[in-house]
Amino acid sequence: MTNTMKTFVFMAAMVALFMLVGQALGGRGGMMAALVMAVAMNFFAYWFSDRVALRMNRAREITYQDAPDLYQLISSLAGRAGLPMPKVCIVDSDTPNAFATGRDPEHAAVAVTTGLIRLMNRDELEGVIAHELGHIKNRDILISSISATMAGAISYLATMAQWSMLFGGRSSNGEGGNPIAAIVAIIVAPLAASLIQMAISRSREYQADAAGAAICGNPRALAQALGELESYNRQLPMAINPASAQMYIVNPLTSGQLASLFSTHPPIQERIQRLLAMDRR
Repeated sequence: MTNTMKTFVFMAAMVALFMLVGQALGGRGGMMAALVMAVAMNFFAYWFSDRVALRMNRAREITYQDAPDLYQLISSLAGRAGLPMPKVCIVDSDTPNAFATGRDPEHAAVAVTTGLIRLMNRDELEGVIAHELGHIKNRDILISSISATMAGAISYLATMAQWSMLFGGRSSNGEGGNPIAAIVAIIVAPLAASLIQMAISRSREYQADAAGAAICGNPRALAQALGELESYNRQLPMAINPASAQMYIVNPLTSGQLASLFSTHPPIQERIQRLLAMDRR
């Protein structure tokens, strides 16, 4: 399935979830209201999700004068990848990590943490940046940005369903929602959104690793960077909105064994082994 098709499938699934929760809240009237809201959210997510993602992660855009070495590195790798120069952003965090966002290569941004710049050597930093440019080249950053925006909205609707059930909410035409459906929506809607994110995000990371290794020409350096990033992020998790965690190159949040089963990131050792196999070839 192409990345463009995945985007449309994801957006359609979000619309369906909105409508199901809306029906649980207020019957047919609630379902139609949720449909209107979902369409508006998808329109907003397409045009503005990159700005929301950058703001949500407190990323600030910088110029060449602010960090000439980083700017030059990204410019060089973007040229190798045949991409226009993305916006360059910094996240003030001691934890090394990075993400890309934007709806297409012409409206893309690469964000790195201050910890990444400080702790990675030149080859490792190249590998991480190349991975993020791989997301841009594969045109899968749109779905990443949309999912980060929409996941929060799904949780919000589930909370609305909970309060509506507690206080006997009814639609504007007097048609009441189904209490059992409301309970199901509270449990299932956020879980379904997470499962959709997980399925799409895991395949995106493998593809971006392969594309990034090809761009930088050094799969081993990217593999080494992933191992170090995983270790640092376990020791010093980032304080970010969980909805945006799947945008980062490695999981920036603390995760136990159960949480790892639902992680939007594939196992780091599997990613490393694939990269090392590329290096041997």
